[in-house]
Amino acid sequence: MRQRFSICLLILFASAITFAQTMPQRGNAALRIDGKAITIDYGRPALKERAMDALLLKLPQDRIWRAGDNQVTMLTTEGKIMVGNKEVARGIYSLYVHIPPDGDWSLVLNTDPGIELIKIYPKAPDRVAHAYWPRLDGYTKNVADKEVARVPMTKETVLAPVDQFTITLEPKGNGGLLKMSWGTASYSVEITPAQ
Repeated sequence: MRQRFSICLLILFASAITFAQTMPQRGNAALRIDGKAITIDYGRPALKERAMDALLLKLPQDRIWRAGDNQVTMLTTEGKIMVGNKEVARGIYSLYVHIPPDGDWSLVLNTDPGIELIKIYPKAPDRVAHAYWPRLDGYTKNVADKEVARVPMTKETVLAPVDQFTITLEPKGNGGLLKMSWGTASYSVEITPAQ
């Protein structure tokens, strides 16, 4: 009995160490629109020779993806902006992507900050235990009522495959372009100052 308990503890300890060591790097994107900063903080998963179609088959029934990996992807805007045709107030938003089986991907902004990792995974390492994770337990069921925008994104084929998921904020006219690139495609939406 003691031997089994010791083996279980050893496995849990090894899992915690592996979890801490394999966390992908975080990425940041930033842009100023109308003198106000917009920033995005996100996790950067890598395809590592996996096929994008195989990953999309693993999406939950509501077809919502967390737009990154591990900690929740957050967009912060110092000013009121237009994301596509939707007005978004200054503030902090969690980002998701709706990926239907057919048709356009849509960028989703939500006021729900996510859930502390320790509430999902009690053995979380201290350095990330209180970090916020996206709603993986049912976006539609738990936080869809806090959604502030859902806008279609424009798909483009990239010149060279992108192994590590990347979000950029690029200047465009008097605003910018939020672009997500992964695999053989990128998906973008315009951001402009709100009137």
